[in-house]
Amino acid sequence: MNLLTILTWFSSLAFIYFGITCFYSKFIISEFKRYGLPKFRKLTGFLQLLGAIGLLIGLYFTPTLLLFASTGLCLLMLLGFVVRIKIKDNFIKSAPAFIFSTLNLCIAIKTFSTYF
Repeated sequence: MNLLTILTWFSSLAFIYFGITCFYSKFIISEFKRYGLPKFRKLTGFLQLLGAIGLLIGLYFTPTLLLFASTGLCLLMLLGFVVRIKIKDNFIKSAPAFIFSTLNLCIAIKTFSTYF
């Protein structure tokens, strides 16, 4: 198993979990209220699930989809990081969004350099 496969599976499983929790977790519901973005919670969850599925399908069938899914998740998490900074969350609370943005950027770069 190569690094691209490991990173893609890790990110995909994490975003399946995150996407599902956007619909049902009371904590996540309260967090989106705290961000001032409650109407974007379900859209965020849907995009996370879509991105996770895109990662897995792209990994095994079409690198173009892997590139688009990883880039989309990178941007989604970068926006999440910006929101956290804007509401003045500390580094510990902001770090997961930044780390997942960076992780998906690495997947996108590795995909691009390997297949294109």
